[in-house]
Amino acid sequence: MTAADPPTPRDLLTALHERVLICDGAMGTMLHAAGNSLDRALTELNLSNPGLVSTIHESYLSAGADVILTNTFGASRLRLAEQGFGDLVAEINQAGARLARRARDAAGRPVFVAGSVSPAVTPSLRRRVERAVRVEALREQIEVLDRSGVDAIVLETFGYLEELAEAVAVAAEISALPIIAQATFAADGRTLGGESPREVAEVLNGLPIAALGTNCTLGPQGALSVIEALVPHTHLPVSAQPNAGLPRRVDGRRFEYSADDAYFARYARRLVEAGATLVGGCCGTTPSQIQAAAAEIGSLAPAQVRPAGDRVQRRSETPVTLSPGAGLSGHLTAGRFAVAATLAAPLGGTADEAAEQAARLRERGIETFFLASRPSPRAQLSSIDLAFQLQQRVEVEAIATMTTWDKTIMALQADLLGASALGIRNIACETGNPPLLGDYPNVDGIWDVDSVGLVELVAGLNKGIDCNGLPLATRTAFLPGARFNPGAADLDAEIARTIRKIRAGARFLVSRPVHELDGLRRVLAGIAGTDVPVLVSIVPLRSFEQADYLSHEVPDVSIPHAALHALEQAGPGAARVGIDMAAALLAEAGPLVQGAVLGLPADDPAAVDVLLSALP
Repeated sequence: MTAADPPTPRDLLTALHERVLICDGAMGTMLHAAGNSLDRALTELNLSNPGLVSTIHESYLSAGADVILTNTFGASRLRLAEQGFGDLVAEINQAGARLARRARDAAGRPVFVAGSVSPAVTPSLRRRVERAVRVEALREQIEVLDRSGVDAIVLETFGYLEELAEAVAVAAEISALPIIAQATFAADGRTLGGESPREVAEVLNGLPIAALGTNCTLGPQGALSVIEALVPHTHLPVSAQPNAGLPRRVDGRRFEYSADDAYFARYARRLVEAGATLVGGCCGTTPSQIQAAAAEIGSLAPAQVRPAGDRVQRRSETPVTLSPGAGLSGHLTAGRFAVAATLAAPLGGTADEAAEQAARLRERGIETFFLASRPSPRAQLSSIDLAFQLQQRVEVEAIATMTTWDKTIMALQADLLGASALGIRNIACETGNPPLLGDYPNVDGIWDVDSVGLVELVAGLNKGIDCNGLPLATRTAFLPGARFNPGAADLDAEIARTIRKIRAGARFLVSRPVHELDGLRRVLAGIAGTDVPVLVSIVPLRSFEQADYLSHEVPDVSIPHAALHALEQAGPGAARVGIDMAAALLAEAGPLVQGAVLGLPADDPAAVDVLLSALP
């Protein structure tokens, strides 16, 4: 193909796979900037002001566009009829293709012309117009474009996947031209119809299209998020035509967009790096931004991004997951006594210390770790991040603790979906308390939901339903658990609350650390018949001072007087006495429960052996 030879549709198919193509920007924005009202049929300007349309095409070609779109968006009979031009479908579309081809021919280099096709009606009218009528309107327009010498059909700004698939079927039936199918996504990353990028890809992958992608509604950042979610689920070339940000009305009649050239170009590069091979602009974009984008990405090669199913799994990138039947879930399902060790999130933001402790305990046979929340105002890793790091670095299973304190339900949901993507499967749900900080340390905090609501949220995600009752693209596979306190001052209320957690979807329970078993026995009797496994938490007391503090300053902690006395009498040997008391308590509690969460001193192998020897 030379500059003198117009490219063919086959050339476009080849180019989409082999190089990055730059598409033009907004036509409507430029026509509006020239003084035309957005209320009029801008496509009719192909007939009444062809010179203006040609000038805009030429501006984009001078900016470096490899692909220009005909000024035919909305030029179907149903949309044109709203402005009184319903009988000019053929004339407007033929003129649109002719003007774009003339501009291409004068460019002196290979350029592709794509026929722009929108949904047959606006979203507000979609439910009022029968499918057969919509299909016929699309058919009429595409037939004209196919006969008018365009190199491809671009289906743009489809907010409903059903309609986009419908349009693809019509185009494929009529034309042998390459079809580029573009959906538009809202700020929540879903189409107007509620479909995710993955769902869009999964449907379009099976249709006769040359490329798929997104355009309009979102600015560069939002479009990037969509492309990042779309690319892993398709083998097809991907297109992106974002808006220039959000518009604002000026003087009550003009619209301006805020994204400048440098910003748009920066995100054009990121779109290519994310896997897009056709990048241009939609509403608000101008030749200036396309020129900046062309300078930024014109020499880039397509990114080598493999679809999700083809990705090579490597330990450094892929979450470690345990085989079926292993770990906490496997033990509880099989009726085996489950054992986990408690680790607290280390302060300072690194996981090195926790990883070292986990590695030492793994050598003693512990492969599951309960990551307790730490009520501290100091910087620390989240329980989910620590769980992920332990799975990757030590290859052990973790039970991450999530607290609802100071988080909205949307933030909790985002954290849970992130945890699922990282391979975290066990979640212990807590309400939590704010860390002591400031003059009024206990008045701060946000509680959109408590632990019961968090269990319900996890259970819903496992069913593929989000917090608003909307379907997710996939289901999570969490094993949700909940905490309960056998030392609570009002045990009847604690039992009632524990039953609520079970009914909400908790599939295992973990006690607060116990130092006597009367309260545990009462709770177990109160929840009898629920068949939910219970893990008792036993943490050895290290000194009399610690026991005295817990007994007198921490609410709902019950330590027998005899234990306090023994620790006081032991003096320097209190830590060993604490280990022995914990071992005796574990041996007594073992027959009552289905597992144990132990506070094991990783730096004292002898003490670990004493405790492990008390297991059933």
